[in-house]
Amino acid sequence: MIPCRLMASWAAQTRALLKWLLLTAPLAAVIGSACALFLWGLDRATQARFDHPGLLYALPLAGIVIVWVYGRFGGRADGGNNLIVDQIHEPGAGVPLRMAPLILLTTIATHLFGGSAGREGTAVQLGGSLASGFARLVKLPPADTRLVLMAGVAAGFGAVFGTPIAGAIFALEVLSLGQIRYEALLPCLIAALVGDWSCHAWGIEHTAYGIAAGNGGFHLQGLLLAKVTLAAVVFGLGGLAFSEASHGAASLVRRLCPQPLLRPVLGGLLLIALVQLLGTRDYLGLGVWSTDPRAVTLPGLFSAGSYHPLSWLWKALFTITTLATGFKGGEVTPLFFIGAALGHALAGILDAPTDLLAGLGFIGLFAAAANTPLACTLMGIELFGAAHTPYIAVACFVAYAFSGHSGIYLSQRIGVPKAPLSPSLPPGGTLRQARELPPAPVTLHRQIRVLLKRRLRRRN
Repeated sequence: MIPCRLMASWAAQTRALLKWLLLTAPLAAVIGSACALFLWGLDRATQARFDHPGLLYALPLAGIVIVWVYGRFGGRADGGNNLIVDQIHEPGAGVPLRMAPLILLTTIATHLFGGSAGREGTAVQLGGSLASGFARLVKLPPADTRLVLMAGVAAGFGAVFGTPIAGAIFALEVLSLGQIRYEALLPCLIAALVGDWSCHAWGIEHTAYGIAAGNGGFHLQGLLLAKVTLAAVVFGLGGLAFSEASHGAASLVRRLCPQPLLRPVLGGLLLIALVQLLGTRDYLGLGVWSTDPRAVTLPGLFSAGSYHPLSWLWKALFTITTLATGFKGGEVTPLFFIGAALGHALAGILDAPTDLLAGLGFIGLFAAAANTPLACTLMGIELFGAAHTPYIAVACFVAYAFSGHSGIYLSQRIGVPKAPLSPSLPPGGTLRQARELPPAPVTLHRQIRVLLKRRLRRRN
């Protein structure tokens, strides 16, 4: 009897593996190829911007074209990452296929003319829109459509950063705070691995980062751990501040400038003014590389060189201005830059290794802003190696805890709250709903009740 049950179970698992392999592998190969095309175009656009500095002054005009194109052809595609998260939770009309070419072309245009944006949002939207189109093509049921959408997100994330394990977990973790849907683990893992392989097969190389401090072997140092914890609190508050400032700036721009076509003009002029005011173009574009060896770049922040202590603030200001006024791209690579710059500045204050604090800021600020501490921990291991895993985990999870119920993805649902929430928030409410509610009062009486309940659970 038992062998029969085992055989039946193995047969079912084998069928599931083959099903998801056949469904997600070809899709992920296409998504990885699309990401390779995007990264190639992004690299060419960045080089063109360095070769032709005058392109910056056409940024307002480029913004008008981007906003007009989305207004004319975008429709629901303008929902971006939040639309994809919503469709995974509650499949409806799906993600329009036109989202893929629109976000690819407009993100490259944003970078060509000097906007400060990232690439993760583009990769996720490429993956989500292609996955949704594939699900409609083969007429998948809603339950399978959810999983295919998640696999598309995993493939895009894993391919664009070269971190397939983090990509698989990101697609699971980004949907709800404190909850992971394990039924999607297999399709997401297959998709992330195939997407990363496909992207590399086209000759795409990712930027290498490294933390040299203590590579001779890992030994937990209590004082350094305390410094890392303190820095992680700052990263968490930084992620919270970035998220709130981004949403607040977008709302302010919509209120002050009701005409959508004028918003990128305002944003472009502000960016040009900031460049003139600071006397540097280091905070334009991705910030990953530059033709100027003296420029502030993301890899350079891992060294002990002298950089402006407010580089993190300037990059945040450039990025928020860009995205709040209608330009396209992601927030994640700028968050990497902001976090690494903040870690670089904190290293001098805390007397800690610069490369370690920069690396922890790189992933910690993203963990706080995206509410994905587990994915960011795995990303840190994939990018920097496993020698500093405990410090990486502490940075990500502490930063996540201190970022509150805020984040760059307002469609995220609150599965397990980080702190008491208003009772008027419906079960499974989103971050968008949580931001609109007054904070729940935390009284001494309530804290005692929570502690007593926890003790009773442990005894039982």
